[in-house]
Amino acid sequence: MNVLLTGAFGNVGLSTLKELLKKDYGVRVFEVYNRKNRKIAKKFKNRIEITWGDLRNRSDVNTAVQNQDIVIHLAAIIPPLADGNPELAESVNVEGTKNILDSMKKQLHKPKLLFTSSVAVYGDRRYNPMIEVTDPLAPSKGDYYAITKITAEKLIRESGVDFAIFRLTYITSIDKLNMDPLMFHMPLDTSIEICDTKDVGLALVNAIECDEVWGETFNLAGGKECRITYREYLNDMMELFGLGRNFLPEEGFAEKDFHCGFMNTKKSQNLLKYQKHTLEDYYKDVKRKIGPKKHLMPAIKWMIRLNLLKRSEPYKRHKFFRKKAGAFTISENKLIRKILAANFNRIELLEKKIEKLEKLSTNSFEGEEEISNVNQIQSV
Repeated sequence: MNVLLTGAFGNVGLSTLKELLKKDYGVRVFEVYNRKNRKIAKKFKNRIEITWGDLRNRSDVNTAVQNQDIVIHLAAIIPPLADGNPELAESVNVEGTKNILDSMKKQLHKPKLLFTSSVAVYGDRRYNPMIEVTDPLAPSKGDYYAITKITAEKLIRESGVDFAIFRLTYITSIDKLNMDPLMFHMPLDTSIEICDTKDVGLALVNAIECDEVWGETFNLAGGKECRITYREYLNDMMELFGLGRNFLPEEGFAEKDFHCGFMNTKKSQNLLKYQKHTLEDYYKDVKRKIGPKKHLMPAIKWMIRLNLLKRSEPYKRHKFFRKKAGAFTISENKLIRKILAANFNRIELLEKKIEKLEKLSTNSFEGEEEISNVNQIQSV
């Protein structure tokens, strides 16, 4: 059986690729041509066929889809880039998916599609964390990534191709332990259910020959032994890194408008038998990965903390409010915070412009003083 895998050199993509190769499928990878991807491709040498291209280019997509039985479509622009550049996210996540579907429908032997969506489509679930696949899709404010996934799902359902959609939870990988600024977007009281990237890859590959998945939508998550609050998860991870619990202040984190929750995965687990790793398994892997470096962290933890908080938008806002509203009453502070929150970006931009003007004025004043002094010396 021939399988096309888009986004094969990403986090979930590599896990899926390795599972496909275990099953001896004929694998064609469709990826963007760049230095990072070329380096990864060398590791697989003659075990895969590679088609370099861009999802936004119909010709590239047509070449990739030809003579395939299954298309596993993982490629997407993800946060924070998706939220910072919604036009790019739209062109890749939505138009790219449309190109895949159009090309599939042109084939004499039409392939089937396995598509990865996201828990983000359900929106903020802090107050009702148990997520069913039938729940309303209500993306959080400003979550353009979630919107593109919802749009892509709709295109797939209306396309007429055989499909299965998988909404992925918070995915963990031992190869991705860097602290992304996105970590500050999630409120600390959010319920999360992790899933190891290897388990996701196993689920997607097991779905290929499972007749019951076609035409259905599934939640993919790690199960009950992978559930925790984000606050406790961060504390556990910081402790493993040697930075200690309560390493980052609460003011560094958003208070609303993210996603995640506990996902009902009975249906997907019964069919695909993919939940192999628990949260404790992940912690053990992290501990092994960090190794002796943990003991070096306390000496530079202040530097790490400072550097991380510089990348936290909520913390910047907190410091801004504290500076601007510190001399008012509690009720006045609430009103000021509300006004400032609505206009934070404009005010921050204005402050930067004022700082530049102040520097220019200072330089100009100093220049005039120098000229005056020179004139005085010359007159003397």
